[in-house]
This record gives sequence, structure tokens and C-alpha cells, in this order.
Amino acid sequence: MSKRDYYEVLGIEKGASDDEIKKAYRKMAKKYHPDVNKDADAEAKFKEINEAYEVLGDPQKKATYDQFGHAGMEGANFGGAGASGFGGFEDFGDIFGSFFGGGFGGNSRRQNTNGPRKGNDRFMQMRIDFMDAIFGKSEEITIELDEQCSQCLGSGAQSKDDVKVCSRCGGSGTVTTQQRTPFGVFQSQSVCPDCGGTGKTILHKCSKCHGKGYEHKRVKLDIKIPAGIQSGQQVRVPGKGERGANGGSNGDLYIEILVARHKTFVRDGNDIRITVPISSVDATLGTKVDVPTVYGDVELTIPAGTQYGQQFRLRGKGVKNPRGGQGDQYVEVQVEIPTKLNKEEKEYYEKIKKSKSSESPFEKFKRAFK
Repeated sequence: MSKRDYYEVLGIEKGASDDEIKKAYRKMAKKYHPDVNKDADAEAKFKEINEAYEVLGDPQKKATYDQFGHAGMEGANFGGAGASGFGGFEDFGDIFGSFFGGGFGGNSRRQNTNGPRKGNDRFMQMRIDFMDAIFGKSEEITIELDEQCSQCLGSGAQSKDDVKVCSRCGGSGTVTTQQRTPFGVFQSQSVCPDCGGTGKTILHKCSKCHGKGYEHKRVKLDIKIPAGIQSGQQVRVPGKGERGANGGSNGDLYIEILVARHKTFVRDGNDIRITVPISSVDATLGTKVDVPTVYGDVELTIPAGTQYGQQFRLRGKGVKNPRGGQGDQYVEVQVEIPTKLNKEEKEYYEKIKKSKSSESPFEKFKRAFK
């Protein structure tokens, strides 16, 4: 039976780079390793993959193969320990570390799985009003979580004397197995089936948690929302995340704050922006208006000749920064032109128009083109 093209075996194109060849080999070797893939043809495919990589992973052999194909490989010693280690793969142990406990042959690295481990963090969202973000607030929420048993303190045992070292794994939490294959002896680690990775066995379980080491509770939390918080920022609640393992502490709870929009105010960092309408008469002659701020109304003087879109700053009327300092409020003037005039108003504007001695803005604009 003729051999398949080595590039086809690794699922790559001819001319692939060294990194692409190595990446393809890792992927295929993991997929068809006999300890992972239980298909009847897995071992044969695994050998084929190794042979392909031993050639394509060696620049000299690859050059010969590219020129002469399989004919150029006749007499080559596949599967032996060449100059590159195991079949030319000096990092073979790294490839299978995920399911061999990090080791290959006699160079295994045991991981401590029975020590206390902190639980995962939890995440949730909370929507608050615009003003609550400015001034801060307290919000009560109810959550369900697993907390360390108050009676056994997470051990799961009725007393300290009921906790014994697991006789099967010797307290390591893992068991080691060896498998002899055509490529050598593979050593793998797995969680001890007797103690579940804790390294301990319990003679008499805790009467309160029944050996689980934790209690499932529904609790109320008082969440402090700091003044000045912005949408997207988080509030951390320590110890209210997922439960830990082997006596480890709970993770933390992170609450992402989503601030609702305000109908009038717009927040820009620590500044606040607002648009206020005034009449064309007030813009021309000037006036005083009571401008809303988050702290109440503030009198603002609009000078004569104010233009549409002109901005005024109210110092210190923005958001208080939790780290110190305070923003300002910017007031943008929107001059409203009347769309309907009564007879008296129309006569008044006509009189102003006729009495103007200077040329109009449009006349100045037109004159610039002459």
C-alpha cells in the first residue's frame, strides 16, 4: 500500500513554514494519540503523523523529500532517537503535557491538586439612576452562594480526628499510571478516585453540611455605590464569589454598574453638559437665567450679543471625583427663533429692520464675493 503524502498527513500545503508545520503536527498528534483517541486506527494514524513530522520537521530531510518524494526517504530510520531527541521532537513532553500530567517518560512534573484553592469570581450587572451615580447610594441585593460550613470550617468532617490521609494516593491527590507503547513508556497523572483530589478521606462526615464542607445560602448584601462612579466601572464585594476547593476561600463578586441616561444632563468624564434655550431678544440684549445643575439651580448671566451654540462654564458644578477634585458644568446656549409672530411683533421686527444703519450679516457675506 502506497504511503500518503506527508503534507497531506499533517493537513498543510507544500511550502508551509516551520512554525506552520510544527503547529499542524501538535494539533494532529493530540487528536490521534492512543491515550486520547480510542478509535481502532488511532495508533496507526499516530505513527503516520510522527513519521511525517520527522521528515518535514527536519530541514535536510524535508529538502530531500520535496525533491524526490518517498523514494528519497528509503532507508531512513523513522521512530528512532536521532539527533533531535524523540523522533526529532525535543519538546514532545510539552505537546502531551495536558493529558500526561506535564511529563513524558521519566521527566514528569507532579502538580499539587490537593491544596486549598480560591474559588472563581462571579460577575453581575446593576442599573442605577443618573443622580445615584453622582451622589452614590446603598443598594440591597439578594444572591445565592455557597459559604464555608460554620461547624466544620470547610473540612467536611465531624472532628479533626475524622480526617485521614488517603491511603491510595498517600495524600498527593493524584495517582500515576504507566502505559508501554511502541514509542516508549508514557506516564500520566489523574485525580485520585478515592479522595477526589483532596488527598484526604473522612471517617465521620459533618452533621451540618454532610461532608460537603459548605452550605448553600440565600443572603442579602448591602452594596455601597461610591459617588462619582461611571457606567462600566465595577464594585468589588470580597468573598461572595464561587466557593473554593479543599478549604480555599470563596472568590469575589464583581458588580458592573450601568448608569441610566438623564433627560437633561449629559456626563462627560467629570464634567456635565446641558443645553438651555433662550429667545433671540434675550440673546441680543442679554439676560439672567436660572440654570439647572445636579446641585440645584444656579443663576447664569447671558451677556448681550450671545451667539447660537456659545458655551458658559459653571465652575465646580460637575461630578466629584472619588480620588479628589471636581468637574465643571458647561452650559450651551440654543437661541430659538420664533416661527410665528403676531401683528404687533411683526411690525416691531420690521421697524428694527428699517432702522438699522449698518448692513446685515448676509450683505457682508455677499460683499466678500465682489
